[in-house]
Amino acid sequence: MGTDRVRVIPLGGVGEIGKNMTVVEYGQDLVLLDCGGKFPEDNQRGIDLIIPDVTYVAERMRNFRGILITHGHEDHIGGLPYIIPQLKSKTPIPIYGTPLALGFIERKLLEARLEDQVDLRIVNGGDTVKLGEITAEFIRVTHTIPDACAIAIHTPVGTIVDTGDFKFDPTPVMGKPTDEAQLKRIGNDGVLALFSDTTRVETEGSTPSEVVVQKRMDEVIGAAKGQVVIATFASNVSRIHMAISAAVKYGRKVAVAGRSMEQNSRVALDLGYLDPPDGVLIPLDELLRQPKEKRIIVSTGSQGEAAAALARIAAGEHPKIRVSKGDVIFVSASPIPGNEDTVSHTIDNLFRQGCDVIYSAIDRGVHVSGHAGRDELLKMIRLLRPKFAAPIHGEYRHMMLYRDLCETSGMKRENVLMPEIGGVIEFTKDSANQKGRIKAGNVLVDRLGDREEGQVVLRTRENLTRDGFVVVTIVLDRASGELIAGPELVGKGLPAELSANVLREAEGELRRTLERKKKGAPQYGYIVQRTKETIGRALYRRSRARPLILPVVTEL
Repeated sequence: MGTDRVRVIPLGGVGEIGKNMTVVEYGQDLVLLDCGGKFPEDNQRGIDLIIPDVTYVAERMRNFRGILITHGHEDHIGGLPYIIPQLKSKTPIPIYGTPLALGFIERKLLEARLEDQVDLRIVNGGDTVKLGEITAEFIRVTHTIPDACAIAIHTPVGTIVDTGDFKFDPTPVMGKPTDEAQLKRIGNDGVLALFSDTTRVETEGSTPSEVVVQKRMDEVIGAAKGQVVIATFASNVSRIHMAISAAVKYGRKVAVAGRSMEQNSRVALDLGYLDPPDGVLIPLDELLRQPKEKRIIVSTGSQGEAAAALARIAAGEHPKIRVSKGDVIFVSASPIPGNEDTVSHTIDNLFRQGCDVIYSAIDRGVHVSGHAGRDELLKMIRLLRPKFAAPIHGEYRHMMLYRDLCETSGMKRENVLMPEIGGVIEFTKDSANQKGRIKAGNVLVDRLGDREEGQVVLRTRENLTRDGFVVVTIVLDRASGELIAGPELVGKGLPAELSANVLREAEGELRRTLERKKKGAPQYGYIVQRTKETIGRALYRRSRARPLILPVVTEL
């Protein structure tokens, strides 16, 4: 590639929410911005995670200089354990990020036994790193997680800024406000192109401060008579910090529930992002020995994820936590597009348990977004004054509305590009053109529900049929959750070892699992998860085969 141009190629995160990843190429140097995953929607059964196809990068490892991380949310780092092995690097891959993001990444890679394949390099807002002829400059921004950054990519052709996820919060609960002086200085030096977060472009004005949530959480905990369960994202360290502050004020104690929440809180404690007084943040078993009026539980499952703590609590299936009348559930998140049904189902089941449930549809104070509203998006444009702009981190309507917003700032419509996954955008000092496409798309991750054995299958459209698939049909009573018919297994394209007898044995194993389930309205996602786990393990034990498991659950 010539030295008079720079290429930007989104591999994910445009026209969708999630799996953010972008290639930037100049001369003989290639860097990746972020390495995210995306959770599947309900109609993508049998899949645990979706990640970008990195074939383009894997074929150019001689030019690969490293991965730059904007912040530690799953849609920006969740793909790393699956993508690092695909790159097949002969030397450890440099990954640059702020301390909290790298703490979360290190935990993931240790679990995947990939720590020797990476070289984690800590940066902070204001730092620069040299990557061949590319210089990356990290810019502090506010988000719902501490240590978030925008990144300016400086090349001889010009500077390209990726905002990451951002808002302008003047009173963040943790960390410092967005570094407007640094943004202004970069803008004064000249910005060739701005790639901007557009998630909340539909929202007028500015996004409220995290202080709003802190105040509302304090009010709810102060008034609660029973235990309080706060559901949020596992990486939302600031919400754990808020819970600890309220616990100190009202004489309660805090524990976290959910494997990822436990791991992330440990990282935050080790790095000093959480610093609770002695005896306030305690193990869950110890908390459950306290009177209910002394308990605060911070839990995973704010998106209704079947295997997360909140869904199991709602279904009465959590091994330790029980809720009942007088308990308060504070759902401190808004549903990600595509998760509305699972979140609603979880909330329904919590109400059935007699809980008071406070959630975003009825109380705006339980959650504020980490993404900029229209006024803040305009502010970013005016600080940086780019020649060209491109919307990212949004669905197609968000991207179109951002184009309109750029026009109101004085930019020409033709200077606002509409990126596509795999679409090559080529910049010179004075021009921007979309130059065809590369091989890109989705890779589907199927863990087979057997995390202990580390069985992970990456499935593309080309190899989905390689191991065949099994459709599992189950009919449940809508009110009681009792099994009415099935389970029935039908397989296609299966290896010879998976005979009809083996399928019948797996049916019996699943039937026994479902019949042991506590009575009550069925938790759809939970049933799907248990079906995948049980059938996946049963078939693997008997044949070492890994067919795709497709549960079809009907409620009558």
